[in-house]
Amino acid sequence: MASAGVLLSEEQVQCSICLDVYTKPVSTPCGHNFCLTCIKEYWDTSDKYSCPLCKENFNIRPKLRVNTFIAEMADQVKSLGVAEPTPLTQKQALNNPGLVSCDVCTGAKLKAVTSCLECQTSYCETHLEPHQIAPALKKHQLMDPVENLEDRVCQKHGKPLELFCRADQTCVCQFCTETDHKAHETVPIEEESEARKTQLRKMKVQLEEMIQGRQQKMKELQLSAENKKMEAEKDVEESRQVFTALMLSFERSQDELIEVIEEQQREVEKKTAEMIKELEQEITDLLKRSADLEELSHSEDHVLIFQSLPALPSLPESKDRAGVRVQGDLCVEPVFQALSQLEKMVQEVTLPDIKLRWMKKCGVDVTLDPDTAHPDLILSADRRQVKLGETNPKIHDKPGRFDYVVCVLGKEGFSSGRFYYEVEVKEKTRWILGVAKESINRKGPFKRSPANGHWAVGLLGDTGYTAYAGPEIPLSLSQKPQKVGVFVHYEGGQVTFYDVEARCCIYSFTGCVFREKIFPCFSTGLNNDGRNSGPLILSPVL
Repeated sequence: MASAGVLLSEEQVQCSICLDVYTKPVSTPCGHNFCLTCIKEYWDTSDKYSCPLCKENFNIRPKLRVNTFIAEMADQVKSLGVAEPTPLTQKQALNNPGLVSCDVCTGAKLKAVTSCLECQTSYCETHLEPHQIAPALKKHQLMDPVENLEDRVCQKHGKPLELFCRADQTCVCQFCTETDHKAHETVPIEEESEARKTQLRKMKVQLEEMIQGRQQKMKELQLSAENKKMEAEKDVEESRQVFTALMLSFERSQDELIEVIEEQQREVEKKTAEMIKELEQEITDLLKRSADLEELSHSEDHVLIFQSLPALPSLPESKDRAGVRVQGDLCVEPVFQALSQLEKMVQEVTLPDIKLRWMKKCGVDVTLDPDTAHPDLILSADRRQVKLGETNPKIHDKPGRFDYVVCVLGKEGFSSGRFYYEVEVKEKTRWILGVAKESINRKGPFKRSPANGHWAVGLLGDTGYTAYAGPEIPLSLSQKPQKVGVFVHYEGGQVTFYDVEARCCIYSFTGCVFREKIFPCFSTGLNNDGRNSGPLILSPVL
């Protein structure tokens, strides 16, 4: 540090605001010195007039004058050069978040190493020394250096906040436990802090688990989106192939149709030319005959007339051509045939290869719920087959078990989206398939209808196929379904039944209103005729 003789140092003539040697130094009423410009700017930006060092407030803005004595000292130090930097200046402390400066240091502020709750002051190593040697100060409660020490002291008693009141959930001092919080449960603040830290650690673990869960869900969503994108691209490519094949087929059919029409036109033109040629020859012969007759009719040689025409000449036989015309509708039949072939092709390509394949993408793995099965039903070990048997006395009644209608529900319910499943019925002469709402009546008889929460179709022996739509609707099917597909769109209010092998719709419920979870529902029907012993089999959707 540079000096002026032995008595002056730069620290003695240094402004605590700009941390530089005074320029036009002035003194405040409390006795502290600052550069004139620094203190003016400080007060211009503050809502009250106070000393930056001791925080003493002034009622009115002090009138400041340059302190000539200090100004001379500052000029003398400036003339001697710049001193070495102090270990830690106030500006350095302010530029290092988390560091607290000593409240006792004047001029350059050193870093505080501790804070005293009793004194409400932070100390550097030098100014902490009295607390280490003076018996009275040794009893003060010291802590790591912090700012805003007044927040850690009871505002009512001016004592450190050492306890925690669990009744009011607030920090209190020792005197508070003898007055306002006398009947409350209090514990040392360190003890409560450790308990809170334990809770925070548990909460942190839970938050990390929640974060991991959401990250995992995000990965699943991203993977699902990628899979959907791949499926969409595949669908686009397959649809492009389908429509390309259709267009090629259309063009081929068009070429074939044009060829047939042109061939028919050539045949018509050939026949027309032959008929015209024949008519022209007949006209030539008739004209010659007419000319000969004209000549004889004007002849005066009577003998010649009788010699040329022994009798009255007869007209030549005329061919009947009244119905002869150009056949203009010969191409109609090929057109109808081509249209029929195109219609059949479109139906064969569109329904099985697009619509049914799209529904199968909504396929779900359905298993049977044994807790809902009627006591007469026998379920396979894998819960994918059910058939009619004899009442099993070992099966106990449950609130969710059907006790009158021979039914069983699927284990999995659905409350949104689309789903599709398939059931083999080829060995059955009676069966009923569909979906049912979760609250469907399971005790006693009930009428199958959407109004009662049951959407189903079925086969009842010789009675035939029926859709249970309120009034039962007889269904006319061209062939006996071997496997039935059930497609449900929850939000769309649709339940549709398909003959999987024939690739055609059996029946569709539309405008359905689902207000609760719905479950696949299966009924084997009774075996009164002895031919209905086969099982209903839940098939995997391929």
